Amino acid sequence: MRLQFQRESKAPPLPDDLRRRLDDVLEHFPSGVTVHDIDGCIVMANHLAGKLLGRSEDELIGMCADSAGWHLTDENCMPMAPEEYPVHQVLRTGNKVTGRVVGLPPRTGPGSGPGQRTPCWMICNAYPETDDDGKLRGAVVCFTDCTELKEAQQRLLKSEERLRLMLEGSSDAPWDWDLVSGETYYSERWWEMLGYRAGELRLDRATWRRLLHPQDLPHVTAFMADLLVGGRSAYSIELRLRHSDGHYVHVLTRGVVLRDAAGKALRMSGTNTDLTERKQSERRIYELAYFDPLTGLPNRRFLIEELDKTLARHSRSGQYGALLFIDLDNFKLLNDTMGHDVGDMLLRQVAERLRQALRDSDQLARLGGDEFVVVLENLGAGTAEATPHADHVARKILALLGQPYDLPGSPSPRTPSIGITLFDGSAGGIDQLLRQADLAMYRAKADGRNTARFFDPSMQAAAERQAALDKALRDGLAQREFVLYCQPQFDTEGRLIGAEALARWQHGEHGLVSPHEFIGQAEASGLIIPLGQQMLEESCRALARWSGDPLLGRVKLSVNISVRQLRDPGFAASVEALLAASGASADRLCLELTESVFAENMQELIERMQALRAQGICFSLDDFGNGTSSLAYLMRFPLASLKIDRSFVRDAGANSATIVEAIVALARKLKLEVVAEGVEHEDQRDFMVDCGCDALQGYLLGRPVPLPEFEQLYGSGARA
Repeated sequence: MRLQFQRESKAPPLPDDLRRRLDDVLEHFPSGVTVHDIDGCIVMANHLAGKLLGRSEDELIGMCADSAGWHLTDENCMPMAPEEYPVHQVLRTGNKVTGRVVGLPPRTGPGSGPGQRTPCWMICNAYPETDDDGKLRGAVVCFTDCTELKEAQQRLLKSEERLRLMLEGSSDAPWDWDLVSGETYYSERWWEMLGYRAGELRLDRATWRRLLHPQDLPHVTAFMADLLVGGRSAYSIELRLRHSDGHYVHVLTRGVVLRDAAGKALRMSGTNTDLTERKQSERRIYELAYFDPLTGLPNRRFLIEELDKTLARHSRSGQYGALLFIDLDNFKLLNDTMGHDVGDMLLRQVAERLRQALRDSDQLARLGGDEFVVVLENLGAGTAEATPHADHVARKILALLGQPYDLPGSPSPRTPSIGITLFDGSAGGIDQLLRQADLAMYRAKADGRNTARFFDPSMQAAAERQAALDKALRDGLAQREFVLYCQPQFDTEGRLIGAEALARWQHGEHGLVSPHEFIGQAEASGLIIPLGQQMLEESCRALARWSGDPLLGRVKLSVNISVRQLRDPGFAASVEALLAASGASADRLCLELTESVFAENMQELIERMQALRAQGICFSLDDFGNGTSSLAYLMRFPLASLKIDRSFVRDAGANSATIVEAIVALARKLKLEVVAEGVEHEDQRDFMVDCGCDALQGYLLGRPVPLPEFEQLYGSGARA
């Protein structure tokens, strides 16, 4: 390659030997070189310049730097004005320009890569050229291709920008610690997480240690010591750092350890993540799992887990403790009559009073509904010592819970019933303790409520008998062992006008079982509903048979039903279906209720009774006069008759006469018939007749007998 000169140049020719030496230098020069005259036009260019600029050497000679074909850009890819070109800066100022990065359009000529579309980047150095007198006569421009370097720089900038945006969008706080020099770096986010401004605290390698929670210092120090001498490169640990306002922030710090070839730790880098929200969520989940949201007390799950630990402690110490099962008296009635909001208010106040009654070491939990449990620990080495302590706490609780509550429209006090069971390390288990305390609580209720009772083995035996009876009842219902007995009812002239259907249990092993032995358990267990359904079925079939008998066809059959049955929304429809299926006449069926029907949900029960009354079924109120609320609600129920309680029949004296006459007079006003039951002697019959009763029932007139026998005794076939 030979230097190419502008043809019009007036410069004297160079000697041949100098030209050859210069040609050799420029041939091997690692940069492109162009020489410009005072007007900026190229008068000389080496081969590499043409290759880098994408033009032949002949094309370059004579081109001016302000030509529209250059389209140079600055480092930011913005178009560069011709006067800003390095050559023009030199020609304008006479000063050299060094290290200027200039962008060129993608190459399209010699030296251009295939499919190249990205700009070419050059590092330019431009120098003034002067004559012997120091007068500026041109400029020399040297340029080197730095496209790969520029692209690497752009990739690095993009990567840094991407990392910066990710960190800004993240809640993580970067940090870095040079273990060799001790230099540390904490990002702005690191300081913000702790409520400080960057630089507000003294910055050194111990900054984070000064903020560390004192309780975390031992295990964090041990962790760091093990990490630095070990071979791990990644790590993660939770710790607490002090916030500027004094509270501690839960932080997850994780990162990497840079080590040399020998494994020595040189640098640690990582991020801190604020765990406050996660810890709050974990706490909330824990509270939902282990605490009652209404009262804030531990729940059944928490109690069971703590009781397990308590029993283990008492097994080791040999001490006795006590479990108190607390149930509020008549809480369901309060909820039903005053609403669940008032019930919730009461439960919160009860919980607060129980907290006041107990020691910090005592356990308190709400099992659900109105049931609370208290666990007392370390009451003594024997039952003689533990019993008075437990009794003292129970009496304290009774006194506190028996005081008036701040409830809207609640004039009556609220009382608890408490069951107590003692335990030591040999206790049979948590479930057994809870059952024992529960049995004792029910004994307290049976003994009049608002009291406490200790568990004794006889309660367990009674509970086992009750469970056995419950199973026998279920088996008896499944095997249809319950049969229908009937007791006749007569008018004052001795004519048969009705009968009462009575359930009897013909047990396969024990024979005939009295209703006094199973009706209570059937009510408590809910089995009274299927039992009552069976008795209704038998009664309807009997009425259907009697309809063709001249004597029995006039008889009304009274069937006792439980309030539980009447509460069932489908009861009216089921009775209607039984009548339709059997063919019995509805006006021959009378359903007997006791005064317990007045206890709750009266309007709902009245509506259900009216639906049955509309079918032709009549209602009778049994044991009238023995309750306390009958008179207040008597007019609201669609009744056809009253049955005077047998206690008035037994006491045929002047006082009873006055009460019975008053009942009869009231019934007459309400157009109700009056039936006297339990008539066992002639004087009782005469007494009831004199008082104005319409019908009589009792052993004097006829005992309860099995249904087939009743039909034989009182049907028309018996008169033939």
